[in-house]
Amino acid sequence: MTKDNKSLKIILAQPRGFCAGVERAIEIVEKALQIYGPPVYVRHEIVHNKRVVNNLSSKGAIFVKELDQIPEGAVTVFSAHGVAQRVEDTAKFRNLPVLDATCPLVAKVHKEGQRYSKDGFEVILIGHEGHPEVEGTMGRISGPVYLVSNTEDVEKLKVKNPNKLSYVSQTTLSVDDTRDIIKALQDRFPNIIGPDVKDICYATQNRQSAVRDLVKNVDLVLVVGARNSSNSNRLKDIGSESGVNTHLIETADDMLTEWFSNVKSVGITSGASTPDELVKEVIDKISTFREIEIEKQKGKEENVVFKLPKELVNYHMVS
Repeated sequence: MTKDNKSLKIILAQPRGFCAGVERAIEIVEKALQIYGPPVYVRHEIVHNKRVVNNLSSKGAIFVKELDQIPEGAVTVFSAHGVAQRVEDTAKFRNLPVLDATCPLVAKVHKEGQRYSKDGFEVILIGHEGHPEVEGTMGRISGPVYLVSNTEDVEKLKVKNPNKLSYVSQTTLSVDDTRDIIKALQDRFPNIIGPDVKDICYATQNRQSAVRDLVKNVDLVLVVGARNSSNSNRLKDIGSESGVNTHLIETADDMLTEWFSNVKSVGITSGASTPDELVKEVIDKISTFREIEIEKQKGKEENVVFKLPKELVNYHMVS
């Protein structure tokens, strides 16, 4: 392939890639492998990224869909998305030693929903059907829970007591879409209570804000992330809605050179569960057919760190 000598500016979004919840989840699996030795069983993908899953698999992690695939007594990790109460109860019944990698911000939503339910409120969950975080959250709230994904769902909603309603939201949604859904809920149910868009995690909001800034300065946007990653899909949506040509790619191999025809600048971001090595590989591949110059976007620096489960911390202190 002949390299196009027209210089291409690559602007890297800031922030992008791993968030604190993802870093914590991966570290839990890695430390469990170091402490207990392989195999360590993980229910569902620890985070939504094949490279991360394959890397942990190569070290001895075994990913399963359900707990009945885990042998008796085997160390078990719950994914960052959280699990329903029935899953935790099953693990206790089977005496499986569990390390819970649920993101603390997801666990916070669980607690909010449980509190509303305990106080007699029906709970509306704003989220996407079938997403593991949604399944986990719905399975943590004992009372009635209604799932809405858009404003149309709000119009169709049938509740028992419209004056005793609350809402919580999935942590990886579009801030704008969620704000619209909350407004629709408030218009239809004036007495509803809930946390505005605060349940959407800081990392999701920061990455979405970065893309909104990015699209002002580029001709093309590449979002590096898994197709089943909710937060990566929202980044793609924001790029597309701005009118800038935007593609969600899992690896550098998903790129097509024709995307870069007549393009002078490209913005690259990545989902919260995407390792930066995948972004580096994308840049390396672009450099094989275009001369590139790289610029880092000005944006929020994230310094959030979540504590590891006490089982791993206490082991470290003893050893």
